[in-house]
Amino acid sequence: MTRYKITVQFDGSAFYGWQLQQSDRTVQFSLEKALIKITGSEHRIPVHGAGRTDRGVHAIGQVAHFDLDTQLTEKKLCDALNGNLPPDCQVLAVEKTTSDFEARFQAVKRWYRYQCYSGDSLLYRNQAWMVKDLDIDKLNGMARLILGEHDFLSYSKYRKNINNTKSMIYHSQWKADGEMVNFLIAGNRFLHHMVRYLVGTMVETAVGYFEFDNFVHLLQNPRKNVNIHRAPACGLILNRIDYE
Repeated sequence: MTRYKITVQFDGSAFYGWQLQQSDRTVQFSLEKALIKITGSEHRIPVHGAGRTDRGVHAIGQVAHFDLDTQLTEKKLCDALNGNLPPDCQVLAVEKTTSDFEARFQAVKRWYRYQCYSGDSLLYRNQAWMVKDLDIDKLNGMARLILGEHDFLSYSKYRKNINNTKSMIYHSQWKADGEMVNFLIAGNRFLHHMVRYLVGTMVETAVGYFEFDNFVHLLQNPRKNVNIHRAPACGLILNRIDYE
């Protein structure tokens, strides 16, 4: 049995997130279904992702692993997977890895991009949050505050089974690229909805609907179930995952 590491991209618009669900279409289900078709197996071949993505969230660099006994080369296995995957999901790379590789637990840094579009075109409505008049200086003033280790309980969906709500943020920056304004963030881990709550609150603060002091207060005084704005899922993209 060989362990394989794969890199996956997907348009999350029609997926109900990464993780298997009882009846809804997910990325994990699509990959496992493709493996069953390729191998003719009567049993599930589990695909373990580096992290979950929510309904509507996209990825260009999700990483996963699975164990498989096959004579196919990595190239032919990649082609076979893509030949059995839906058009909104594609495997970019397949490589053999060590038997103890864990896509989730060995990841050291996760990179996300959140896209805000300030133009008039409707073509980006499934890949960006349509927002106008963003002040990059104000946004970066808040982005710098979250660098380092913080407790992000205020900026995440509360879950009783999560005891540790601290994350280390290595990179946090807003950049304008024409009419697209991107928030780039990298951290060792991200809580449920964390990036979307951070983006939503920063944007609301920058346009004057939320107080800067309140943004800082929630960061310095973490508490659960805060009523703040959550940016829509369509603008969030998992860019890449780093390993040592």
